[in-house]
Amino acid sequence: MIVYGVALLSVCLVLGMLFGEALGVLLNVEANVGGVGIAMLFLVFASNSDKFKALTEGVSGTGIKFWSAMYIPIVVAMAARQNVAAATEGGLLALSAGVAAVIVSFALVPVFSKLGKDDSPAPDTSEEQEAG
Repeated sequence: MIVYGVALLSVCLVLGMLFGEALGVLLNVEANVGGVGIAMLFLVFASNSDKFKALTEGVSGTGIKFWSAMYIPIVVAMAARQNVAAATEGGLLALSAGVAAVIVSFALVPVFSKLGKDDSPAPDTSEEQEAG
């Protein structure tokens, strides 16, 4: 049921926006700092969590998989609309926050790739290819 996917997306979006607003207050910036990106991370973690395993199996999992797949293009479209020139005019804080976010993202790629790595050997497909 797609309703479960929408509900999970809504909860993740609200939590992400709250965290983004709180981060803006902590940084003394009058803006939501990364709320949509934080919401996307919440959605990725929640949809892969064992606590939501019952929601992600069967027919109800279709909604969560649909919205998980749709959320990334939505975030990209929202980010494309942002005015980069206005952000750079915002001063050194906006520029350093952007550079720091890119550096942290690059640094976390190996960490996330190790988390998803399966240590079991890959199945041998050479017999299947010879038979086909």
